[in-house]
Amino acid sequence: MASSGADKFSVLLPTYNERENLPLVVWLLARTFRESGNNFEIIIIDDGSPDGTQEIAEQLQKIYGSDKILLRPRARKLGLGTAYIHGMKHATGNFIVIMDADLSHHPKFIPEFIRKQKEGNFDIVSGTRYKGNGGVYGWDLKRKLISRGANFITQVLLRPGASDLTGSFRLYRKEVLQKLMEKCVSKGYVFQMEMIVRARQLGYTIGEVPISFVDRVYGESKLGGNEIVSFLKGLLTLFATT
Repeated sequence: MASSGADKFSVLLPTYNERENLPLVVWLLARTFRESGNNFEIIIIDDGSPDGTQEIAEQLQKIYGSDKILLRPRARKLGLGTAYIHGMKHATGNFIVIMDADLSHHPKFIPEFIRKQKEGNFDIVSGTRYKGNGGVYGWDLKRKLISRGANFITQVLLRPGASDLTGSFRLYRKEVLQKLMEKCVSKGYVFQMEMIVRARQLGYTIGEVPISFVDRVYGESKLGGNEIVSFLKGLLTLFATT
């Protein structure tokens, strides 16, 4: 199914304590989609943020309209994978964009994702920090080494055919994302990687667009030591089962 002018893009934005970032990321998204002439909706999935993110989201809905901003909150923090499943149930677009709400992913790359998808009729377009003029800004050496190391180990073990596996800035055909979500069992940061590995197994095509990743503008990074341990455990599970 080639994409046509009737395409609609549903952006899934899982949030947890993002009250400072959310207005800016929504404004950038709305501007980017309007300038590129693409139909869009933004689905905000807030996991019971104690900082008032949900109230900010309600204000944004008043500003942009309930056809553009959909609020699908949950009572507590239930993880990324389930946030996507929850958000996808309410998505009316035939393409889904997943990205972080903390401004580490700039919406300006989305038109490039869309162009790339059309160019190769890809099932998935993934932003990559490790190709072309992609890169990471604001990370200390330790974070860079962890990220590169995680990526390298994954490449060696799983040979997935994509250069950035732990990134979470991607465009999916909706039906492809639904299929992948049914197959994926991982939690946390391994989840993004499993999506690409499963996509390859199922024969889906993947295009890549170089992106610059800027570390969180406001707030604390959620990647802790226990996340790294669970990443490695998850990676070995994937290696053993795929």
